[in-house]
Amino acid sequence: MRKLINSLALLGAAILAPAAAHSADAYPSKPIRMVVGFAAGGSADINARIVGQQLGKELGGTIVVDNKGGAGGNLGAVEAKRSAPDGYTMFYATSAVVLAPSLYAKPGFDPYADYTPVSLTATIPLLLVVNPAVPAKTVNELVALAKSKPNELNYGSSGAGALLHLGGALFAKEAGIQATHVAYKGSAPAVADLLAGSTQFMFLPINEAMPHVKGGALRALAITSDKRSPLMPDVPTIREATGKSTMDMGAWQGLMLPKGVPDDVVSKISAALKKALADKALQDRLVAQGSIVLGGTAKDYSDYMKLEGDRWAKVIKDTGAKLD
Repeated sequence: MRKLINSLALLGAAILAPAAAHSADAYPSKPIRMVVGFAAGGSADINARIVGQQLGKELGGTIVVDNKGGAGGNLGAVEAKRSAPDGYTMFYATSAVVLAPSLYAKPGFDPYADYTPVSLTATIPLLLVVNPAVPAKTVNELVALAKSKPNELNYGSSGAGALLHLGGALFAKEAGIQATHVAYKGSAPAVADLLAGSTQFMFLPINEAMPHVKGGALRALAITSDKRSPLMPDVPTIREATGKSTMDMGAWQGLMLPKGVPDDVVSKISAALKKALADKALQDRLVAQGSIVLGGTAKDYSDYMKLEGDRWAKVIKDTGAKLD
């Protein structure tokens, strides 16, 4: 009986081996779900749809975006983590995933252990903007104004612990100023109060700030990327404005998979994503959204996540921004 069982086991392995070897050949055989941890219409959602459309073409399949917004992106991260590791669930991750372990005692996921990184896709730099009534036309003038009025200038954000909050806190720390943070439930009410003059400055993703700047409702002082944006070439980088590179930052995005997806499927997705990101039409669409197109290897992505996680963990600790 033991010999029979062993023989059957060997036969089964022999039958399954070719199937495993060719599992990527048949992939995808059904629509792929791309989980986004934020609501439809936001930057992550828009870029996920742009990337997903082209990635689906490269894979020869269809990718459907599934918005799982809530808890600062945590609900989407948990949803992706719990999904079957078969390649039919992707996770369009953002910088929020590396903030979560420092902000929450139990975020429900480990960004470094629960997923397989594929590649960074894009980053959206932030604009430092002020209400036009603020008598500051440069970053240095804003800093001088804030130093002359400790704690009298307010900056808004889309919520406590959000990148817009942490960006403002980092700026205040690096500039040596004291300013009061005002947290809102989303960027829309924060922008509304900035336009009304209730707050004086704010860091906003370039795609959200640009219409207000071009319409004269806000004044842009600097952009947080290492190069000027082609969409707003007259706005200096914050490095140019301050001489410091420590305030370079952006809302980055990338593609991850639940841990355990077969290596050959991961490789197929990786190769397809590389082709997708090299597509000129896709690049033009992302740039039109204010994004800087990225790319690179899985290791590049993994290493960058760790650097970002460590960087923001220190900011969160220094500013006391932990949420629970």
